[in-house]
Amino acid sequence: MYIDLIIKIKNAQRAEKEIMKTRYSKMDKAVVDVLEKKGFVKNSEVKGKGYKKYIEMNVMGRKKIQGLKIVSKPSVKQYTGYREIRSVKSGYGTLVLSTPKGIVTGSEAKKLGVGGQRLFEIW
Repeated sequence: MYIDLIIKIKNAQRAEKEIMKTRYSKMDKAVVDVLEKKGFVKNSEVKGKGYKKYIEMNVMGRKKIQGLKIVSKPSVKQYTGYREIRSVKSGYGTLVLSTPKGIVTGSEAKKLGVGGQRLFEIW
């Protein structure tokens, strides 16, 4: 689940680890790709075969995770249209959404004109 992944990344950055490994899922890989675009993760790579796949990433990117707010939890999911998407921390943060076009940031969702499930905010 993406919640476990971003908490692991945040803890690895705080412990000043360079390389981190975590289990592979398509959703986790999509979240890592978004974090890589935003500079929180330097590079990521899928390794292994079959059910032994894992994601290896360099967590010391340009930015460190200062804060995190998980919006949708497994028990309560929050959805939004693209017109209701607002900036996070006056533009210093990023909203990550799960849309029909894949896992994207809030600004990309506005450009694509799609809404979706609000996953988390990160800054």
